[in-house]
Amino acid sequence: MMKNIQSLFPSALVMLALTFGFVSCKEEDPFLDRDVAPVLVDIVGAPFGAPIASEPTVTYSATAQKLTLSARLLELDKTNILDHTKGIDSIPVPNLSIKITLRTGAVLGEVTSDAQGVVKLEKTWADLGVAAPKAGTITKISWSGSHKGIAFTRFSQVQAN
Repeated sequence: MMKNIQSLFPSALVMLALTFGFVSCKEEDPFLDRDVAPVLVDIVGAPFGAPIASEPTVTYSATAQKLTLSARLLELDKTNILDHTKGIDSIPVPNLSIKITLRTGAVLGEVTSDAQGVVKLEKTWADLGVAAPKAGTITKISWSGSHKGIAFTRFSQVQAN
């Protein structure tokens, strides 16, 4: 009888350790590899599908004198999520301050959204760190802010054509 208990002891310890291991695991969403932002930063000028793309790209002529970086800031109103005749609505977020930077950390500017939730910032290729843009040149940009106490950052790209 003692031999049977001794042979079960290591198995019981392993099961106990696995149980505690599974209980203490943090459950992660298998579909999203990041936290959900409190607002949707829809990059204006990006092709269709850009709101869900990880880095939407907006193209500008390599000879353009001014580039208008623009985005629409929207909040999802889920009040009517269970009413199929109304559904979820996208509401503009006015008066939200957004910091636009290059991914190198260089600040391009800080802007505040208008009543339609739109932010705009005019820059030149030189401002984006591109002295002589050629077709295919890409500059990576970050759009950062905080809404309802939750910080967020949206990435996008500017490409010369």
